[in-house]
Amino acid sequence: MIEAHRHTDAENDERWYWVSLAMLDSRDHWPQISQWLNLRHGDFQWQTSFQSSEYLTQDSVETSGIFARHISHFASYPQTAEDLGYPPRDLFEVLSKIAIASPAVAALRSLLRRFPNAGLKAEITWLLAAAAKIAMGFRTLFNLPESMTLVRKEKGVEDRYWEAVLDYCLFGNLQAVLDEYMHILNESLGLTDMDEARAASEISDEVYSALSIRTAGLEFDEIELLPDQKRVDLTDRQIRCRYALRYGRTRSEAEGEEVRADQIRSAFNSPFRPFILATTSIGQEGLDFHQYCHEIYHWNLPSNPVDLEQREGRIHRYKGHVIRKNLARDYPACSSAFRTARSADPWDVIFTKAREDREEGQSDLVPFWIYESDQGSKVYRYVPLVPLSRDNARLRSLTRSVAAYRMVLGQSRQEDLVSYLVRRLEDQPDSSRLLECQLDLSPPKNLDR
Repeated sequence: MIEAHRHTDAENDERWYWVSLAMLDSRDHWPQISQWLNLRHGDFQWQTSFQSSEYLTQDSVETSGIFARHISHFASYPQTAEDLGYPPRDLFEVLSKIAIASPAVAALRSLLRRFPNAGLKAEITWLLAAAAKIAMGFRTLFNLPESMTLVRKEKGVEDRYWEAVLDYCLFGNLQAVLDEYMHILNESLGLTDMDEARAASEISDEVYSALSIRTAGLEFDEIELLPDQKRVDLTDRQIRCRYALRYGRTRSEAEGEEVRADQIRSAFNSPFRPFILATTSIGQEGLDFHQYCHEIYHWNLPSNPVDLEQREGRIHRYKGHVIRKNLARDYPACSSAFRTARSADPWDVIFTKAREDREEGQSDLVPFWIYESDQGSKVYRYVPLVPLSRDNARLRSLTRSVAAYRMVLGQSRQEDLVSYLVRRLEDQPDSSRLLECQLDLSPPKNLDR
């Protein structure tokens, strides 16, 4: 029992902020937590968040020793609780913020929703280790200079930074962000049928990788016309880049090591930065960028509808971002479906409910591949057309022919068939008759089982 006392702020003992967390778990879970904190071998020790990380930097090596001392103090409970002073006046408020929005607590809660049977098992070190590694990723993210600038701008320089981070996560609804992200990762990483401990480890590794992407140094040539107006001078320049990245191999600014293309893709397919990805035609086939993206810019247009469809197909895929935004709009968290399944993955509940509510005759493409909502989001295509550019005429031709291409997908001699259908589109403004040519592979409605 924590009792309120009349005392001055100078008498506050801030150790209460972390000792209280141990007290809350002391009755039912402290033996398991203590066992995990004192684990010195195996894949689930908390130190692996530093030791096995391929994103380890010199700064994190230096701070890991300090952080280890913090963990040692926490593990020394209940001995530490014996000499505590007065609790701070805002203790209950801070504990409430931790319970709702702490990255570690939010990650653990999302993992429990993803693996609901884990809470019933005696051995949960793998669950604690996964949540801790995700929290370490957030620790790296919030310790970056640009992150500190953004967070302090919201709260004020004089405020405690760790509490400002809690407020930032609280008002940004970090819990909802992680629930959605882990639902996506479970399927995109192919973890559906995997052992729970291994699946949780894979998820935590992916989240940590996305949160810990390093600043890259991009090089470019500055072209300057010399005073004689007859020659140009090329100067090598380099800029720091973290928010937007070029898709491909680039070198990190800190260590000079290569940032792999798959790491950049993983980070872009997350709710965290980078928010902009620039790529050549190498990114238009065989890669998925749809998980947190539904807008595409065509720097230049391809010459045929096949390549246009390939490009836009990167962001219009299974359970894409635009689909989830529309579902979240139509199935808010306050609906009865969530009240009956609070411990379940909320996105499993949403997709199940949307599938039950689809119109008769609609296939399984709805709501997983196609889901439109009134006043909802769409996949947006942007083409920066320059006046008198060839792309003006090409865009009209491509948008007309891409519809025909979708009708002949999978057919032999596609180009000839597309050309024929495009001519029909020009002769027939009402294209409804073209639907008679469409191959319908869906099963009969009254299929006799």
